[in-house]
Amino acid sequence: MKISKKSRDIQPSLTRQLFNMAKNYSDVIDLTLGDPDLAPPIEIKKAACRAIENNLTHYSANAGLLQAREAIAKHINENWKVYCDPSKNVSITVGGMQALYMALLSTVEEGDDVIVFAPYYPNYIQMIRMCGGTPIVINAYKENKGFVFDEKDIEKHITEKTVAIIINSPNNPTGAIITKEALKKIADIAEKHDLIIISDEVYRTLIYDGKTSDSILQFNNAKERTVLIDSLSKEYSMTGWRIGYAYGPEEIISSMIKFQENIAACVALPSQYALIEAYEKKVDNQYIVGEFEERRNVICELFKDNDKLSFVQPDATFYLFVNIKKAGMKSLDFALELLEKKHVAVVPGITYGEDYDNYIRIAFTKEVSILTEAVNRINEFCQALG
Repeated sequence: MKISKKSRDIQPSLTRQLFNMAKNYSDVIDLTLGDPDLAPPIEIKKAACRAIENNLTHYSANAGLLQAREAIAKHINENWKVYCDPSKNVSITVGGMQALYMALLSTVEEGDDVIVFAPYYPNYIQMIRMCGGTPIVINAYKENKGFVFDEKDIEKHITEKTVAIIINSPNNPTGAIITKEALKKIADIAEKHDLIIISDEVYRTLIYDGKTSDSILQFNNAKERTVLIDSLSKEYSMTGWRIGYAYGPEEIISSMIKFQENIAACVALPSQYALIEAYEKKVDNQYIVGEFEERRNVICELFKDNDKLSFVQPDATFYLFVNIKKAGMKSLDFALELLEKKHVAVVPGITYGEDYDNYIRIAFTKEVSILTEAVNRINEFCQALG
């Protein structure tokens, strides 16, 4: 039986591998996936239920319900001060992941290069390869400085084959926010070399300590070349609802809509009506933000006396990117041994780029009592290393 080369080249991420292995332990504490345990706001759940009860469960346009796209357009204008035509600049997708993949399908051809900044969401690499492109990885994160972008370093990686740059802020896995100054550098470089910018901002609402996150859309020279990827998965704890969207230039969005017809037809209508409720009614998600900020504070406090680990308290997301260099183990060995001995599942840092094999990622997506137990087990594991 013939299996395609692209299929053979794509491998499950270490995140999913550790997630699957964790199922072998009855008392495991799984801190692998970025899947929040909180329920969406009740107003959103009721909106989806009403759609089902009223038989609003058929097909929509491939781009999504016009009312939903209008709600997104208004949301984008209010948040980023850019004009958005709901009939031309928005496509509703099966989560942010499908938006990202279709954006790449619409812009990347065989042999093209796409710049990705590490540490990165591993699916960026896989999706680029699925499109026939080559990911060009630039290590941009310094533990005590966050993301630092050197214009000369970026420019030396740009060739005639380079077509796009992917940015992710707030960042998975570090929880770092890319500064406004750094975003401006990227916008200028993209303009100079006529590159598409794909800006993944799905964690933009999970920000703590009163801080804010800038969007590259605020720069005039980026507005006409940026595809914004967003989702309700993290904003409203709706991961399984699979509702995301892309905003971008008409040429790219129209291409994405053609792919949508052939990939998924449209997003499930109850999820689209849930989006309408969330954005038209401006449903509050501050209880979600507050809960994760508390969990972040607890987990960082519990780890502070562990002399084998170091970390920077994240400004956003629900991830802690932990340096394990003093433990004397590489990330996969650390994760496997921790799972075997203490039944705690974390993600090896090598997942996010070759230069991050001295890290692990911990998702603080469990309630405080479970997180406390998980950190106690990790601290015990580190103490036993001697």
